[in-house]
Amino acid sequence: MQTQLSARVLATEQGKAANDILRKCVHCGFCNATCPTYQLLGDELDGPRGRIYLVKDLLETGRNRELTKLHLDRCLTCKSCETTCPSGVEYSQLAEIGRKIIADQGRSKTFIEKVVLYITPRHRLFRLLVLLGRLFRFLAPSAMKRFLRNKPIAKTKQHPSEGQVV
Repeated sequence: MQTQLSARVLATEQGKAANDILRKCVHCGFCNATCPTYQLLGDELDGPRGRIYLVKDLLETGRNRELTKLHLDRCLTCKSCETTCPSGVEYSQLAEIGRKIIADQGRSKTFIEKVVLYITPRHRLFRLLVLLGRLFRFLAPSAMKRFLRNKPIAKTKQHPSEGQVV
């Protein structure tokens, strides 16, 4: 793929990496054949090839941050596209570069967003907070009470790669 990244972008490590990845893509579309999001939604921008174009445009022009964010957020990062790419495009690395650029240029997160992003991946802490929420359910707003029903929390198994509860 031909790129026209600015010298400012190419001066950064992520800019160099993105340029190398973008130049490997030959637009064949094999990636779309194995992308579950593309298969489900059928939108070119929800496939790896479309997202590659969006990240390229983001790097070249700085435009379409919201559109690019939407489609990058829909990516499952399953890397199925990488297994079928004859050119060896490291799509997941490019997607992470795009996500980082959007995050760096985007608005800062609110306190609640920061708290939620801190708690949700910590499954034991999340479970503890849900149990505490159930104890004090009577204090919760009526809209929240249905989420704090006194049903048991299902036991979960360890994630094999991280040793964390999933």
